[in-house]
Amino acid sequence: MTPGAPITSSSSSSSSSGRPRRSRLRTVLPLAVVAWLVLEVWLLTVVAGASSGLVVLLLIVAGVVLGSAVIKRAGRRAFQNLNEALNRGTAPSRGGGNGLMMLGGLLLILPGLISDVLGLLLLLPPVQKAVSRYAERTVDRKLRAAVPGSLGDAFQQARMHHPDGKVVQGEVIRHDTGTDPSDDRRPPLTR
Repeated sequence: MTPGAPITSSSSSSSSSGRPRRSRLRTVLPLAVVAWLVLEVWLLTVVAGASSGLVVLLLIVAGVVLGSAVIKRAGRRAFQNLNEALNRGTAPSRGGGNGLMMLGGLLLILPGLISDVLGLLLLLPPVQKAVSRYAERTVDRKLRAAVPGSLGDAFQQARMHHPDGKVVQGEVIRHDTGTDPSDDRRPPLTR
């Protein structure tokens, strides 16, 4: 190609059409994280200007200490629930908000006032219940809308509910009179 020669649009359009479209989450998430970080820094400078830098430092240290204690407590509770379930010989019960408590503790550990407020909110049981119900509905809706053969479909198949909670390994043998098994090219379990 010679210098100054125009670039044809066919080469640039073929490379962009060959790439899969970028998801909305992959586009918005980095921008949201940057905006959140800028807001956190701005809010810390406003608080430091209104009071002093020592107050901001004490707030950050208090958030780290409180968040560490919350994570430690939630982890102990989750481990205790697991041990009790194993001793009974049953499956562990629902998380009881341990995951959301750990997330709240992590948000408290992160320096910033907005993350501290969100972390404190996640420690409240009514907020935990609302967030867990919303997350469960969202995951169920996404799994129901999963295209067959996709990763979501695999999760849906793995989450099939059994009345007694037990899974019996086995093989299905079908005895049909009138069909030739050599004509059937599908595995027996996908019919």
